[in-house]
Amino acid sequence: MAFQYEVIDHVQLAAPIGEENTARDCYHCLLGFKEMMKPESLRKRGGVWFQAGDVHIHIGVESSFVPANKAHPAIRIKGLDAFIDHLKRNSLPFTVDNNLPGANRLYLADPFGNRLEFLEWIDHARCEHV
Repeated sequence: MAFQYEVIDHVQLAAPIGEENTARDCYHCLLGFKEMMKPESLRKRGGVWFQAGDVHIHIGVESSFVPANKAHPAIRIKGLDAFIDHLKRNSLPFTVDNNLPGANRLYLADPFGNRLEFLEWIDHARCEHV
């Protein structure tokens, strides 16, 4: 091929209209993402953008909002045990899932019901190409 994929630039999740402050409480205050300034041309649409390292999450708002409870971003993390302690200290419910060989992972829902996966690879032998 004359092109190659590099990396996912960002993941967009949705929220109900007017819930930007709820998103800030979750993604910035609780999960530690930094809020990013949206370009002026996009601000009138509402929503809010966040970043932590190379992880970019955009929260867009829509009137016919339905949470993504199956489709989800999977965020690779270092120090999953410390993250679990952080979630417990902040009374954030999560579900540990041990079904992916070579990884420790958990799921939690944002305040809008969107599913978020956090995983830490413990074995570098990830899924092989078919």
